Amino acid sequence: MPRKTIDVTIPDLAGQLAVITGASDGMGLGMATWLAAAGAEVIMPVRNRRKGEAAISTIRLSRPTAKVSLRTMDLSSLDSVAALGEGLRTEGRPINILINNAGVMRPPNRQTTADGFELQFGTNHLGHVALISHLFPLLRAGRARVTSQISVAARRGTINWEDVNGERSYNGMRSYSQSKIALGLFGLELQRRSQAHGWGIISNLSHPGVAPTSLLAARPELGRDQDSPQYRLIRALSARGILLGTVETAKLPALVAATAAEPGAFYGPSGPGNLGGAPAEQPLYPPLRSTEDAARIWELSERLTKTPIVVA
Repeated sequence: MPRKTIDVTIPDLAGQLAVITGASDGMGLGMATWLAAAGAEVIMPVRNRRKGEAAISTIRLSRPTAKVSLRTMDLSSLDSVAALGEGLRTEGRPINILINNAGVMRPPNRQTTADGFELQFGTNHLGHVALISHLFPLLRAGRARVTSQISVAARRGTINWEDVNGERSYNGMRSYSQSKIALGLFGLELQRRSQAHGWGIISNLSHPGVAPTSLLAARPELGRDQDSPQYRLIRALSARGILLGTVETAKLPALVAATAAEPGAFYGPSGPGNLGGAPAEQPLYPPLRSTEDAARIWELSERLTKTPIVVA
């Protein structure tokens, strides 16, 4: 059962630097707005520059003095992630908050990233692993909070260790679940290694419940030309306040995790089925509890991305 709900009060973040993936719309845009309102400077790495510029305009409508800026990054390309990392390392500013929020969900057919990985595993998980690695010196310098956004889909499922890229057998939902389990295991292992080696990084997890975000909306680039039936149902239930959350509530667990949560903790909505409601700390899903699996996904991810975390 979830623990008691938490009042969402963002502390004063003046002077802090935050990086949020997937901040050009939906939950990520809400997170960027809240952190900027609390005084943080927010960097928004985006794939679509026009969409990112529209997001910044939206933030400044309510917060004219917000310190927000764009960088170019496509999580489905390891070269693009590396270029962002190189750029931010050149700037040399410590990062205090990193929210790994961006993701793709259930393309109708198996697709691959620029590097040949199954799209969901490569984008949702491996892209964020590479980002953490490339930003690692800045995260250490900023004693950063790293929050990885997983999903209720990680409640069940497994890592298909023999076929992580779904080359022999592909199922969109299983692959999505696997990508979020992998990201969760990696985030927990980051906390364990940070504590063991004195890296000074706090790593934890969040999930948004279920809300009408763009994950299941029309995405022509994913082969989905119209909103999925699931998205239409989610939107209808959310609008009526039935069981599910909203885009506004879905962002709150990640904000709590990124600003006030305990190391290694897991935050999500507190309502029935943890699908909506106020944020609360929750027990880890069964697929996230194996420390052996966490160490194994760490080593596999470093090998696949060719971005081992190197401690100077």
